[in-house]
Amino acid sequence: MFEALLDTIFGLPVHPLVVHATEVVVPTAALVVLVAALWPRFRRWAKFLPLLLALAALVLVPLATESGQALEKRVSETALVETHTEMAEGLLPWVAGLVVVAALLLWWNYREIVGRTSVARAPKWVAIVLVVAALGVATGTTVQAIRIGHSGAASVWSEVGGVPASTGGEDED
Repeated sequence: MFEALLDTIFGLPVHPLVVHATEVVVPTAALVVLVAALWPRFRRWAKFLPLLLALAALVLVPLATESGQALEKRVSETALVETHTEMAEGLLPWVAGLVVVAALLLWWNYREIVGRTSVARAPKWVAIVLVVAALGVATGTTVQAIRIGHSGAASVWSEVGGVPASTGGEDED
């Protein structure tokens, strides 16, 4: 039944609908997590926002993957579709890392607020590690999402209007 829900809605494939939400939420979550890591004032203001966005991304990625698998059964298999499918499987670990960093930033934010009164502050190196981790997962997540989106667009539009079927990896003469 769940698979049927991710196939079509009102006769339209669910995948493009879910993917557009995913392609907005995933980079937004990455950006918000990175800003929260770099800017303490934003982190204090945002509180749960980075974690909530990262969790939304964590829910959307498997939905996009599952709906893509349902759509893949309806379309002809091409090298571009296969490339897109393989790339899409690599996004979930990045988003999971984003959730972990967002949760740690929430913990760090709590420590900073409580540390002003009674609890000893965490060492400075913790902040540096969190910034580096946020930079790494935000960059990896965003790059992977862009590559997946590009490969999906190439697989859909490669046959339309004379657009060359390219994955962007090879030089065309």
